[in-house]
Amino acid sequence: MTEIIAGVTIPGTALVREATALVRDVADDNLFHHSRRVFLWGSLKAAARGLEVEPELAYVGGLFHDLGLTAKYRTTNQRFEIDGADLARAFLLDHGVPDRAAESVWLGIALHTTPEIPARLAPEVAVVTLGVETDVLGLDLHEITDTQRAEVVAAHPRPDFKNQILRAFYTGMSARPGTTFGTMNDDVLAHFDPTFRRTDFVDIIQNNSWPE
Repeated sequence: MTEIIAGVTIPGTALVREATALVRDVADDNLFHHSRRVFLWGSLKAAARGLEVEPELAYVGGLFHDLGLTAKYRTTNQRFEIDGADLARAFLLDHGVPDRAAESVWLGIALHTTPEIPARLAPEVAVVTLGVETDVLGLDLHEITDTQRAEVVAAHPRPDFKNQILRAFYTGMSARPGTTFGTMNDDVLAHFDPTFRRTDFVDIIQNNSWPE
């Protein structure tokens, strides 16, 4: 059965149903509703900007983008974004999606905390960041009507979301602090953990093994 929220059609395909079930099984309500909102906001903004996005790919990008924060799928040796990206690509390839399309979803998830670059790439890459920047950072809310906003939040509520998502970020990254170097993610660790010390890019350059 096809579902429509705020004018956005959620495809009623087996791939979408299985993606939903996978995420629903491992994510708490906060991450699940956030991930669905990311798909919806991203789709609305893509449409407003004249971008044509393949709906199944956009859906998997939105639904899988934070799987690396979950207890089942997070690792300790790489960025959480890569955890989700790897899972999404494997899922899509297992469902017969062509390599190039699966790679676009991988990039969309892997780069969703990297400002500016996704917007220069394929719509299936950009759509994830558009959704994340809307739901987490509140950017460019003027591109979404009040009616659309109300419909999305009615379907996928965001109670105490700002605090809940920050806590989810910290829980998902605290065991791998080194992977936050060079990203905004180290801001989260510094916020929650007063003992956290950021890796300093200038120190690395000045103290590396190259002789002067």
